[in-house]
Amino acid sequence: MTFEEFIKLRDFIYKKTGIYFEDQKMYYVKNRVEDHIEFTGHENFKSYFSWLKFDNTGHGLQELLNALTVNETYFFREYYQLKCFAEEVLPEIVERKEKENNKEIKIWSAGCSTGEEPYTLAMIMEEMLEHVNDIKWKIYATDINTDVLKKAKQGLYLERSIRLVPEEYKKRYFYHNDQYYEVIPKLKKNIIFFQLNLIDTVEMQKMRNFDVIFCRNVLIYFDDVSRRQVAIYFYETLLDGGYIFLGHSESMSRITPIFKLRKYKNAYIYTK
Repeated sequence: MTFEEFIKLRDFIYKKTGIYFEDQKMYYVKNRVEDHIEFTGHENFKSYFSWLKFDNTGHGLQELLNALTVNETYFFREYYQLKCFAEEVLPEIVERKEKENNKEIKIWSAGCSTGEEPYTLAMIMEEMLEHVNDIKWKIYATDINTDVLKKAKQGLYLERSIRLVPEEYKKRYFYHNDQYYEVIPKLKKNIIFFQLNLIDTVEMQKMRNFDVIFCRNVLIYFDDVSRRQVAIYFYETLLDGGYIFLGHSESMSRITPIFKLRKYKNAYIYTK
């Protein structure tokens, strides 16, 4: 794949998904694209790209996106943010719900990858709301990559992924055999996994009335235009006073001024 072909493919992916690969990512993309060209039986890039553009099923593009968007993650990643959520943000939400006589909490894990984040959040919800009466909660976990979503739904993890999970949580929320730790059904029942493209206007408009959005280390794959677009969607998705958690190196203030930055004891969090 030449540099000119890389640019052509990059622009196509960007138009479809908002994901932008900078020039220095060319060899990362090149290796995966050439594997996919061989897998699909095309003789050259021209033939492959033409097929990709005019494939009405979208399966070819999805396979390529799956190869390009695999991200390593693990349970209890960026613990200080989770501590802030559990000990500071969640009590605020519960207090607000009680005043409004609204018993439902909705959380969105955007870019959930193989599921470690939503399952971590589910453990926190189980622990923190154990003695809170009548509160119901649901976690919506989305990703553009269908392969990682399949793994997330299975809920099977190696030791490496759960290395930061407290021992008492391992015993409480996982079945363990010689090779895998499997998430128990009780934890799965309040999580809905599904595919979502964050710049798909129609699908994003269906995402409404969330109390919290976790979108950590996802917007780094977008350019400035797409980031602003997604940020506006997030703003419309959140309830008034809702919270958004970004990755430690990400800043919503650089994208748009519509969110407020709040200082908590354990972390800085953006709010609507």
